[in-house]
Amino acid sequence: RAGLGPADDASEQSGHPDICELPPATIIAHEKRTGIFGARGKGQEGRIIRVNDDIVLQDCEVSERFSLSSGSGGQNVNKVATAVELRFEAARSPALSKAVKARLRRIAGRRWTREGAIVIRVDETRSQARNREIARERLAGMIRRALAEPKRRIVTRPGAGAKRRRLEAKARRGRIKVLRGRVGREE
Repeated sequence: RAGLGPADDASEQSGHPDICELPPATIIAHEKRTGIFGARGKGQEGRIIRVNDDIVLQDCEVSERFSLSSGSGGQNVNKVATAVELRFEAARSPALSKAVKARLRRIAGRRWTREGAIVIRVDETRSQARNREIARERLAGMIRRALAEPKRRIVTRPGAGAKRRRLEAKARRGRIKVLRGRVGREE
């Protein structure tokens, strides 16, 4: 087909439709069926994630799922779903270039799934809202680190002083090691 963009190629290869292109009614039905809610969360209005002035992640690229948190929480621990699992479809994101996606995959490590999504789970606080903020901050921080291009290493040669010091150190170690040898019989 003509007119395929990079987002269409990625969604065609992975077998998943680009969720940003789906009508809102379809997205809401998907959220209700799977229990995975977009950035709006249950009954909350959506918020975009601003990584920097140039990169903004849309609601449709990020989904959140809430679950019971482990650890202390008083009477709420078994009643309120405060832990958040944030899922960002990085491989299909039109906001990131291929180079940034490659660096992001290395930075994400085991949080990168086979489908090309980054999953961040946060259950540090007893507040669902604060856990959401922490997860979003971590995602934005990872993307900011991926945006920074690594500096190319300039190949340099050691100077004359460094060569002289290295050879002197080798000679010194050699003299010490000779002294460790067997002691000959004196007559």
